[in-house]
Amino acid sequence: MSASGAGPPGVRLVQYVVVRSDLTQKLSWPLGAVIAQACHAATAAIHVHYEDPDTRRYLADLDSMHKVVLAAPDEAALCGLADALTRAGVAHKLWVEQPEDIPTCLALKPYPKETAQPHMRKFKLFK
Repeated sequence: MSASGAGPPGVRLVQYVVVRSDLTQKLSWPLGAVIAQACHAATAAIHVHYEDPDTRRYLADLDSMHKVVLAAPDEAALCGLADALTRAGVAHKLWVEQPEDIPTCLALKPYPKETAQPHMRKFKLFK
């Protein structure tokens, strides 16, 4: 299955969100502000890819949405992931906080886990 293809109806979809862990650990951002960044990215990815068949299926069963929140250690790792996803044709939204112009997180559109997970392997769960 291609990165942009819709999975079969029985396949469980997941939305990956990758957040910079240095925002809280080194830059002392409040946890609520970091959570807001992840919410912005997830919402934007859904909005940008609203007509995608997997996104539509994901939204059709709101009580069964599944998200995985991972940590990127810093801006370079997050932007490197965004570049790699773009090259691989994996649909995502890099959230850049304004007016500061700081990349804070990214979210993939909903994908079958088997499609998206290989691109996320080097990142650990956000703590």
